[in-house]
Amino acid sequence: MTGVAFAAHVAAFAVAALACFAGLSRVRYVEDPDTRRGLAGLLATSGGWAAAQAGFLALPTQPVKVGVYTVGLVAGFATVGAWLYFCSAYTGRTLHRNPAVRRAALAVFLVVVVAKLTNPVHGAYYDLVRVSAPFPHLAVRHGVVHWLAMGASYALAAVGGFMLFELLTQTGYDTRPLLALVGLTGLPVVADVVGTATPHLAALTYEPLGVAAFAVGVLFVYEERFQAVRLAADVDDAVVFLTDDDAVREANQRAVDLFPALADATGAPLADVAPGLAERLPGDAPVLELTVDGERRFFQVSATPFTFGRTRVGRMVVVADVTRAERNRRALERQNERLAEFASVVSHDLRNPLNVAAGRLDMERERRDSEDLDAVAGALDRMEALIDDLLLLAREGADIGDRERVTLAALAERAWASIAAPDATLVVDDDAAFEADADRVVQLLENVLRNAAEHGGADVTVRVGVLDDGRGFYVEDDGPGIPEADRESVFGMGVSTADGTGFGLAIVRTIAEAHGWSVAATDAAAADTGARFEVTGVDLADVELAA
Repeated sequence: MTGVAFAAHVAAFAVAALACFAGLSRVRYVEDPDTRRGLAGLLATSGGWAAAQAGFLALPTQPVKVGVYTVGLVAGFATVGAWLYFCSAYTGRTLHRNPAVRRAALAVFLVVVVAKLTNPVHGAYYDLVRVSAPFPHLAVRHGVVHWLAMGASYALAAVGGFMLFELLTQTGYDTRPLLALVGLTGLPVVADVVGTATPHLAALTYEPLGVAAFAVGVLFVYEERFQAVRLAADVDDAVVFLTDDDAVREANQRAVDLFPALADATGAPLADVAPGLAERLPGDAPVLELTVDGERRFFQVSATPFTFGRTRVGRMVVVADVTRAERNRRALERQNERLAEFASVVSHDLRNPLNVAAGRLDMERERRDSEDLDAVAGALDRMEALIDDLLLLAREGADIGDRERVTLAALAERAWASIAAPDATLVVDDDAAFEADADRVVQLLENVLRNAAEHGGADVTVRVGVLDDGRGFYVEDDGPGIPEADRESVFGMGVSTADGTGFGLAIVRTIAEAHGWSVAATDAAAADTGARFEVTGVDLADVELAA
């Protein structure tokens, strides 16, 4: 029996060590480098402690046994540091990177290590007594310093446990697996007491078994649950984790609040407990509408693969509250529908009588000349221009087509060709390439160039080029310029200081914002007077200075 008991004790510690070392092969799949280092350190120190305990039992001579046992004590205390490092990194804290915290931790570690290494001098940490039950071995009798160090170790480990519990609570996940793991670390203390008080267990340090089981448990719980919690903690939305065949694995509290059936749905097909959510997993369905606290709300459903290393273990479903965006989208959709109706009215009900009036005017002008008829012709032309601009805003609005690679100089030349200003001059200071809807940018440039021709005089010079910081382009003239107080209002609809429609610069801003750009008016840079329009936020490339 003594041989069996001896072999069982050695095997227990050896298996614990091998399990920890084998677990190191899976740590490389942990993506976050700090979390990976902390988990690897926990497994390595736990395995080293268990291996040292196995060597303490199996090695033949007492001096070697004592040396190995002391090394194991050092490795055992190091597990606390690795555990705290893992907890800090995993929960998104920076304690493990804080120089002051690291120095304090190193100081505590060195003090305890010195106490362990100098035990042959003071004997306050442990002493060894040869006993025969349950098999011949060196029994460890722990001293006061050992129990103080153990108490400090458990207190520090509890700090890491608190970090995890806090994260689990915040994300609404079940804390029982973590409680079970923490319970493993307490069981060896019971074995220590039993081994000291009775002959049924060897009087040894059994903490390596509990800590090794805890380290391996953390690894596999990390794979099955901690990684899910970490991902869920990075978002503020409802999160559901599914197996590869779409059965429910986990759901955070936000998801349970939206879909109460998920509370006890582990292992159940998602289609059975939340059919509305399951229907939207392909990603091409409209937003999900739910009533929450008596209010109609909208949610966007997205699913991404959930992997550990190269192995796909399911997918993560995120249910994001997009109520505000969806309400704005629907309001904009209704507005666009009204604009479309308005465009139809303008196109048919206004343009038809306008054409009749223009025809009658032409007939009357063939009979006689009159300043009054000339004024009517000017008014009809202005109405025609107004209708064209209104239709442009109503039909195209902020929509842009496919983007393509264009150049500023080419678009400026196209726009300038449509401007009726024979005595005006266009100068391209420099050129650049960018991605845009070419036709809409030509419209933008046409309106800015026409604005310069209308306000700058017959012989106005207009310059087009790239901004000094390379973040956009400008169009400027040498005309009278725009008063500073009016530089924002000129982009409003119907605002004009000449004979224009007042919609030209409103269209400019609409096209710019549709591309994700901004436009602003300022003073000209190349002339003493003049207006300058700067379009910023453009991702320019291949800037070329003009000769």
